[in-house]
Amino acid sequence: MITLRPAAERGHFDHGWLNTYHTFSFADYLDPHHMSFGPLRVINEDRVAPAMGFPTHPHRDMEIITYVLEGELSHKDSMGNGSTMRPGEVQRMSAGTGVRHSEFNSSETEPLHLLQIWIIPDSDGFPPSYEQKDFPTAEKLDRLRLVASPDGADGSVTIHQDTRVYVSLLEKGKSVKHELAPKRKAWIQVARGSVLVNGKELKQGDGAGIEKEAALDITGASDAPAEILLFDMA
Repeated sequence: MITLRPAAERGHFDHGWLNTYHTFSFADYLDPHHMSFGPLRVINEDRVAPAMGFPTHPHRDMEIITYVLEGELSHKDSMGNGSTMRPGEVQRMSAGTGVRHSEFNSSETEPLHLLQIWIIPDSDGFPPSYEQKDFPTAEKLDRLRLVASPDGADGSVTIHQDTRVYVSLLEKGKSVKHELAPKRKAWIQVARGSVLVNGKELKQGDGAGIEKEAALDITGASDAPAEILLFDMA
């Protein structure tokens, strides 16, 4: 069963400096029918104006994954980390017992486009930690590249949850297949372009919850390569 979450039905706020879409309930957007999907709690698509961003704020007991699509993101946190993220990189911050951080568009002239993802951890109270890794285009082109997992497999960042996150760039007509073990579910989020998932079309900004499917056939359907994130969850 594939349940579509159309891009146009997401929560949306335009604050001037921030144009944001919420796949699941978040902040002032409350939709009791879209609170989460398994441990996947937040997928926010943010466009941040030049030299603007999120001032220092706290988090706890959440796995936070950031994925930059365009521009550069400057990150600083209370663990002493400071970095700049660019497209192709994945950042994982495990908030654990508590962390404070800020995120800003590094550029004075160019916008920033990113996805921020929250995954509920399998336990609370662990020390906060941080990772950032680059995954080159060649590793994602017409294949599924594991970028986050509970055991750090294949050089992925490590998260405290039985969830595996994959990224793929799919050229038009090219396909990847992903098998789902019994009782596991999946979510697909289309960051760019469009794809066919078991014959069902998903366009940019669309998501889909997938349950009781043995396998997923995902085919690029846009002239420019489609960019997707796939979450395989217990």
